[in-house]
This record gives sequence, C-alpha cells and structure tokens, in this order.
Amino acid sequence: MNEQRIALVTGANKGIGFEIARQLAQAGVIVIMGARDFGRGNAAADALKTQGLSVRHCELDITRHDSIAAAASSIKAEFGKLDILVNNAGVFDHADGPPSKAAIDAVRHVMETNFIGTLAVTQAMLPLLQAVPAARIVNVSSSLGSLTLNGDPTSTYYAAQFIGYNASKTALNMLTVQLSEELKGTGITVNSVSPGFVKTDLTGYGTMTPAEGAKLPVKFALEGNESGEFMGPDGRTPW
Repeated sequence: MNEQRIALVTGANKGIGFEIARQLAQAGVIVIMGARDFGRGNAAADALKTQGLSVRHCELDITRHDSIAAAASSIKAEFGKLDILVNNAGVFDHADGPPSKAAIDAVRHVMETNFIGTLAVTQAMLPLLQAVPAARIVNVSSSLGSLTLNGDPTSTYYAAQFIGYNASKTALNMLTVQLSEELKGTGITVNSVSPGFVKTDLTGYGTMTPAEGAKLPVKFALEGNESGEFMGPDGRTPW
C-alpha cells in the first residue's frame, strides 16, 4: 500500500476545489481531482502537473451513482485506500431565492448535488477511508448553513435568503454531526469547514481569493484531532 497520503477532492477543476488540490499536493499529498467534465478536469490536473505536483484527474459526477462507483473502484484498484476526502463540489442555482419565490426545480437541483451527492460520495469512499488508521473528511460548508446566523437579524447572513442553497449546507452540517458520531473511535475525523466569503464562479463576488479560501479546508484535511466541528475563518461557527 502506498505510504503517501492519498486525497480525493470533489469539484476540483476550478475555484476553491482547485486551490485545495494545489495546496494539498504542495504538502506532499497525492491528490485525485474529481471533476464531472472530463476535459476540464484533465486540463486542471495538467496545470498542476506542470508545477511538479502529484495529481491526477478522476471523472466524477457526484449526482450519478455509476460515476461515483467507478471513481471508488478506480481509487481502490490504484491505491487501496484513501486518507483524505474533501467534499467540495457544490452548485448554486440562480432560480433559488426566498421560500415564497424559489423555483422548486432549483431547490431540488441544489439539494441533490450539495447534500445527497455528497452523502453518496462519502458512503462510497468510506471503505477506503477505513483502510487507514487515521483518515479525514472535510465537508466544505458555508455560514449560510448556520440556523443561528440565519435567524439573527444582526448577522450579515440574515438577509441572504436562498432556501435551497442555505438548506443544503444545513443538511451537509447534519451529515458532519451524525457521521462524526457514527465514526467515533474509528480514527476518522469529520468536520464542516466554511472557507469564508470567497469570490468564485459560484458566487461572482467576495472578499477572499480561492487560494485564501482553500487554506482552512486544507488545514483540517492535514492536521488536528477535532471532529464534529463547524469551523470558519473566525473560529467555531454556530450550528
């Protein structure tokens, strides 16, 4: 079995996912860059290979069970294990909005991807994570998923009403809580990490670069014994 740490980063062809892949590889991790578009995924991996980094592309659409199964089978065949899973892939639908106005198809699309897709990937990769003494799962969440902040009129997130996106991140946080409890004592840590207000193709605006936003997820992917936490740039985020 390969002694180097192996990481899978979903949605790694651009934005925060690409920078997470880069920073993990710079730390000496072999990174499998999951991306649903084969061409874009290959191009992203090639860009990091030119920097001398040990990465490879894996075609992975987290909304398709056949794609997830094929990715898990490929990782098992090549490495026999997985040390780090970063559940980064996610979508935002511009037809989302306040509960009274959000398009139901948009809400369904976001929930299917951000929560159910992530759950499906996690289930498929768990046997590979359980093959090592200490593995890490990082769920890339958002402060928009905090029920506390959504209900606080003084919070900057109070007015950001996107019922599909916000609820998908709240559900992702529930996955963190329940999976952390289920895996207690196994050596696998599970945490939700909010990168901060990052400008990406997903948001279109923000105060942080993707490279800055990748730092906290990478930190939790590489070190620490915390599990079942919801962390942001300013420390613990309220559920």
